[in-house]
Amino acid sequence: QVQLVESGGGLVQAGGSLRLSCAASGRTFSSYAMGWFRQAPGKEREFVAAINWSGGSTNYADSVKGRFTISRVNAKNTMYLQMNSLKPEDTAVYYCAAATTRYSTSPDDRTYNYWGQGTQVTVSS
Repeated sequence: QVQLVESGGGLVQAGGSLRLSCAASGRTFSSYAMGWFRQAPGKEREFVAAINWSGGSTNYADSVKGRFTISRVNAKNTMYLQMNSLKPEDTAVYYCAAATTRYSTSPDDRTYNYWGQGTQVTVSS
């Protein structure tokens, strides 16, 4: 089992940047593929980005491609989401998730076994 804690959210103006972190504890971090999802008020949770166990394979939603970068440092048990050129439509609670299928970069939230509590990102226009 793994416990996940997100941090780094906040309020930023449109065009700005934020870096989210997801710290993992428990079972070996490199045993898991990882993902970021987000949920805006009144909307369903949606896929943002995913990374396999080694960091060698990534996947992005079309809406964030070219603006967001997912990465991980297994030695630090931490995953990151660098978000640049933020838009008001990026406003949401951002969740990190872990999947035991370590080679996966799936956008399907049913793939993921463990979830963090979320961190709020608000982008003002």
